[in-house]
Amino acid sequence: MNPKINFTPGPSQLYFTVEDHVRAAFRDGIPSISHRSKQYEAIYKKAADGLRTLLGLPANYHVLFTGSANEIWERIVQNLVEESSLHFVNGSFSKRFFEIAQLLNKKPIKIEVPMGQGFNSSVVVPAGVELIGVTHNETSTGVCQPPEFIYNLRAQRPDALIAVDAVSSLPYPDFDYNKVDSVFFSVQKGFGLPAGLGVWLVNDRCIAKAEQLLAKGISIGSFHSIPSLYTHALKNQNPETPNVLGIYLLAEVVDDMIRRGISTIRKETEYKATLLYQALENHSLLKPFVQDKSLRSKTVIVADCGEHTEKITQLLISKGMQPGDGYGSFKKTQLRFANFPTHSKEQYELLVDTLAN
Repeated sequence: MNPKINFTPGPSQLYFTVEDHVRAAFRDGIPSISHRSKQYEAIYKKAADGLRTLLGLPANYHVLFTGSANEIWERIVQNLVEESSLHFVNGSFSKRFFEIAQLLNKKPIKIEVPMGQGFNSSVVVPAGVELIGVTHNETSTGVCQPPEFIYNLRAQRPDALIAVDAVSSLPYPDFDYNKVDSVFFSVQKGFGLPAGLGVWLVNDRCIAKAEQLLAKGISIGSFHSIPSLYTHALKNQNPETPNVLGIYLLAEVVDDMIRRGISTIRKETEYKATLLYQALENHSLLKPFVQDKSLRSKTVIVADCGEHTEKITQLLISKGMQPGDGYGSFKKTQLRFANFPTHSKEQYELLVDTLAN
């Protein structure tokens, strides 16, 4: 039996309009159009303009497309760090961001807390760091840093660039993009699309920093350097053949989300998260992994299940629901539940009712 409702946090449940958009794409030959055609330029523009509207991007932000969020980690370090970056590490993915900076021979600094915990506003940013890397929503643990924490970093070090990993939280968070410089995500989570497309939002400060490094003779990459991506983006193009189908589907789904209304999406996300957290708090065998309620993610909810993990998993699968496994060392003791725009209130009510029984 293939579960009909996919609660894994990525790849997750497809947005409910994707199937129709895929049919339309194949009918119109989208997967094989030239990436140098006017038709493709219109697709790029629709996706970029849609994201500007949905997320409220300022005019000084630019929409770039890559192969994945993993790639964007690398590009951020290559393009925006000459020597030193600071990384807030509280899970597997924030740790990987730090490790990539090490692999690229920079001199990264990390501030680390145990998994399941977050950072408070008393943290001090060391002098001299060029870039601050923050994972807004740690997919491995379900910890979400409030945006105000990120804005405080800008207040401390206004000269440092701030790069925000929002892979498993967008489009839910209502960021003030004037207080950060780079935000990125991949489409197989909150946007409910097949994997294979990274979206990198950068402002003019990022472009200027990359150009400064390039002028110093520092290698910042080749085809996917910020200057290369930006120059092509001005023409609604990519440096090479991109994931045309993925960008087309993103444009269509973003359009659907705009019609639905971002405020509606955010309210429904909060309602569903409240339902599940209350169910976990009241359950005799399960509990929320993140103890601090102010740090609990609204979009990736992690349950401590202990020795009951397998039993709960089989119960949900028997009812047509696929939970996400715990991550890494928590694989056998936790379950993770995606709470993305494609997950309906009715699906979450069914999930909660099933867990209660």
